Amino acid sequence: MNQPLLTQELFAQLQGAPLQQLSRQLGTDPAQTGQAVAAALPLLLGALGRNAAQPQGAEALFGALRRDHGGGMDIGSVLGAVLGGSASRQTDGAAILGHILGGGQPRAAQGLGQATGLGSGQSAQLLALLAPIVLSFLANRSARQGLDAGGLGQLLGQERAQVRQQAGGGVLDALLDQDGDGDVDASDLLSLGAGLFGGRR
Repeated sequence: MNQPLLTQELFAQLQGAPLQQLSRQLGTDPAQTGQAVAAALPLLLGALGRNAAQPQGAEALFGALRRDHGGGMDIGSVLGAVLGGSASRQTDGAAILGHILGGGQPRAAQGLGQATGLGSGQSAQLLALLAPIVLSFLANRSARQGLDAGGLGQLLGQERAQVRQQAGGGVLDALLDQDGDGDVDASDLLSLGAGLFGGRR
């Protein structure tokens, strides 16, 4: 039995009150929000895995986690700070997304919006809300496991490989394609989430 994916572990932690808060913020029902989160998390963690594949990328991410996200805050606290509009490097989802997705940000939001019916505006908002949560989760995980930059890169590399294996790598690679010339089928993105969460909607 494989370890549960980071994606699955984080998705489980977002159930209940956090998902309801995200729904209220987006103005969507919890089922649709859950579906969108299920598709967005592997996208964000896959992008981090790609970025951390190079030693300098892993070093930069590790440094950012220790510097800005190492406070040991739980997901509820991070989400509360993000929704409360407290401006800090830890909660600035737009800036974090810029580092994670770079120029692929509009493309990722568009693909997610098409797949979930949220539209690219709400999808961009959801990605920006989730980005600080993902980094805080990773900071807590790497501290708990005593990981260094190399260990973090390895952990994210395994995550990306498992996501690709379970849900098909094509959609992940197409959305993360910096040149934007990969073909993205929106329905593939939904199956990415469904494949990771056992078809649960």
